[in-house]
Amino acid sequence: MKDILEELERRREIARLGGGQARIDAQHQRGKLTARERIDLFLDEGSFEEFDMFVEHRSTDFGMDKSRIAGDGVVTGWGTVNGRAVFVFAKDFTVFGGSLSEAHAEKIIKVQDMALKNRAPIIGIYDAGGARIQEGVAALGGYAEVFQRNVLASGVIPQISIIMGPCAGGDVYSPAMTDFIFMVRDTSYMFVTGPDVVKTVTNETVTSEELGGATVHTTRSSIADGAYDNDVDTLLQVRRLIDFLPQSNTSPVPEIECYQSVTDADNSLDTMIPANANKPYDIKELIQKVADEGDFFEIQASFAKNIVCGFGRIEGATVGFVANQPMVLAGVLDSDASRKAARFVRFCDCFNIPIVTFVDVPGFLPGTAQEYGGLIKHGAKLLFAYAEATVPKLTVITRKAFGGAYDVMASKHLRGDLNYAWPTAQIAVMGAKGAVEIIFRKDIADPEKIAAHTKMYEDRFLSPFVAAERGYVDEVIMPHSTRRRLARGLKMLRNKDLSNPWKKHDNIPL
Repeated sequence: MKDILEELERRREIARLGGGQARIDAQHQRGKLTARERIDLFLDEGSFEEFDMFVEHRSTDFGMDKSRIAGDGVVTGWGTVNGRAVFVFAKDFTVFGGSLSEAHAEKIIKVQDMALKNRAPIIGIYDAGGARIQEGVAALGGYAEVFQRNVLASGVIPQISIIMGPCAGGDVYSPAMTDFIFMVRDTSYMFVTGPDVVKTVTNETVTSEELGGATVHTTRSSIADGAYDNDVDTLLQVRRLIDFLPQSNTSPVPEIECYQSVTDADNSLDTMIPANANKPYDIKELIQKVADEGDFFEIQASFAKNIVCGFGRIEGATVGFVANQPMVLAGVLDSDASRKAARFVRFCDCFNIPIVTFVDVPGFLPGTAQEYGGLIKHGAKLLFAYAEATVPKLTVITRKAFGGAYDVMASKHLRGDLNYAWPTAQIAVMGAKGAVEIIFRKDIADPEKIAAHTKMYEDRFLSPFVAAERGYVDEVIMPHSTRRRLARGLKMLRNKDLSNPWKKHDNIPL
């Protein structure tokens, strides 16, 4: 018996070494952790249970039968994050460059199936060189099996991808179908075709970082939801995100003990809105004052900064925040902001996370670039997302809510549950200057008449009370009471029961 136990431990030690100490050292020299080090850091200490440690590939072509390594380039299993179960797979760059073989794919498929069956989040850690060329179509078939499971799990369990090295070719499509993607600055990159292929086909000379680095994907392409400086920080931030998320679409929103009062007035909010309607202020300050302990996990912070999306808590329970940002483009909605917010709203709706929306929007961004770029359809995505959402929706109009953008931003007309306005709110088809120049165009040459018309328009329309008179705003509230009002509203809406008409699925304007 002793010999058998010793043999098991010997095999385990060999498997844990992956591609060997020399390759592990090379991984460290690049500033990267190994697959197992990443899993150990990410999961609660001692909680990792590994599957398929001894799996090897079955390929015999191109001399592969003489090169077999236990684990075959991916580490899979489950563990806990702050006591809650999660499933995980991590590509091991020290074994065949982390490339995907048939056996490698089967390991990932198994853990995907287990995550879906047990309704727990799945986290994929990527550091690999794509499909294993020596296996040809068998590797491609493995990719498609993984992709199919990404689709089936979408909206059922949270799926998170962490890019911690190269991620190219077929490897990029699985992360693209997950809910969130995070990258490591300077050591990770994603692209369908690499710099050499780009050079051959288009004659463009570009580096891996310029083609698909973290900066590109967090600021330009919007592929990634966040980027951090190193492996450790990235893994710790994803742990933080998981704390906000439910286990599945049938699990309750996570709650933690809340030590911050929701009844205390925050008088600083009464002076947040500048006297000059064209002067900006930072909407993140409002989010942090409303959220418990100022704890706010922002999604896509570096992309479409004119809208802010992320997770926080009110009275210990997770909520999703969406807010126009007056500091950037005056908070106007454009194509990028609409897509960013629409995806976030749909995620919250998938997982029954209430949505709190702060509105200060002067409208949609005009111009040929926006119109040619499909602003109509992109704007409709956000409209569609809010309209189909059945979770509790609470809206606070802090200042401007003009034109179609008023409708889009979780208005009462889109089944908003509680729609509040601050006394500083201005709800109208457009700003006073533009409206007066259209309505009284014959008086444009007379500055005194225009000034009088402008004052009349402001008094008549640029106030929250016109909307309140019609019931489009449930209440005009004091800014200092915002956190209390939202907390009470969320508590009241806990048992909200709303469903959309049966359909196979909707046809959101993609």
